[in-house]
Amino acid sequence: MSSQFKVELRTVRMPLAGEFRTSRGRESVREMLLVRWVTDHAEGWAECAADADPVYFPERLESARRLIAEVLLPLVAKNPEVDAAGAHGAMKAVPGNPLAKAALESAILDSELRAHDMSMKSYLGGSRDKISVGVSVGIAESLAALIREVEVYVTEGYPRVKLKIAPGWDVDPVRAVRKEFGDDLLLQVDANQAYTTADMNTLRRLDAYDLLLLEQPLTAEDLSGHARLARNLRTPICLDESITSCASAATAIQMGAAQIINIKPARVGGYLEARAIHDLCLAQGIPVWCGGVLETAIGRAANLQLASLPGFTLPSDISATKRYYVKDIGQEFDIELGTINVPEGPGTGAVLDLDYLESVTVDQEWVL
Repeated sequence: MSSQFKVELRTVRMPLAGEFRTSRGRESVREMLLVRWVTDHAEGWAECAADADPVYFPERLESARRLIAEVLLPLVAKNPEVDAAGAHGAMKAVPGNPLAKAALESAILDSELRAHDMSMKSYLGGSRDKISVGVSVGIAESLAALIREVEVYVTEGYPRVKLKIAPGWDVDPVRAVRKEFGDDLLLQVDANQAYTTADMNTLRRLDAYDLLLLEQPLTAEDLSGHARLARNLRTPICLDESITSCASAATAIQMGAAQIINIKPARVGGYLEARAIHDLCLAQGIPVWCGGVLETAIGRAANLQLASLPGFTLPSDISATKRYYVKDIGQEFDIELGTINVPEGPGTGAVLDLDYLESVTVDQEWVL
């Protein structure tokens, strides 16, 4: 492997500000893999979205770690002057594993841009300095608890609220929130693949509540089912888990399965593929927004850079730091008038708190 760079793989474990519940499980502690790419000119950081167990994504944290160290790094290191675009192309030789690929590519990109004193926003072609954001609200223990939680976020200034839904927790919570907060609140729902086409009547009842979108109601593979829903519901269908690449986005659009797309950089293999999906959707007139996976300051900063592109016309899931972490490993991001500022500076703009990072590190290794 080239001596011009070295790579650190670090596992951190961070408590969340509160338990987060979706149709696929509960989470109160976030364990994640960080990738640090160090050259003679700069260093870059990225985080891998893989969980310790394959609950939401098929990749596991430990398998992603080993794949980066034993397969992806030797592959990209064949070019001693490797850059993010070169790594993106080289890693296509390995099937699947977008989370591991995204983490390595993003660390390389951050380092590369910092070496050139260029922001990711400029590199990707973004222009906004402030990003309109929303907040994602998990499945609550009761309707009263849900109303109390949403009230906190509305008071904090979030212009858009996303409710997690599942069979048995769908129409009633949507009705309750709409009644309590009125028609001015931008409201959308996310099913995380919890329904089937047999639930058409239930999902159609959501049309009465003027939702921005219904996100991923069916399984990721069921594009024909999503197309059928799109023909039978007034609420726009947004795809998330179904979108794993620019090719999958093109197929979904062609089939009429997606009227809106949630771009998750980790799921699609990194920010270069995310930009390609954005460009495709912009050309096709499909609105996009940036999804989140409980990112630390590292991923939050990068997602803000991505969301500055012109096609991101809907509020993105890039909430303020305190929504998920009491303390983060980098700078805090605050919401102001419904927006969060894109961080300034080169690369992603993330500024790490190295002392706190050390305190939440549970494992690390240098791969030279």
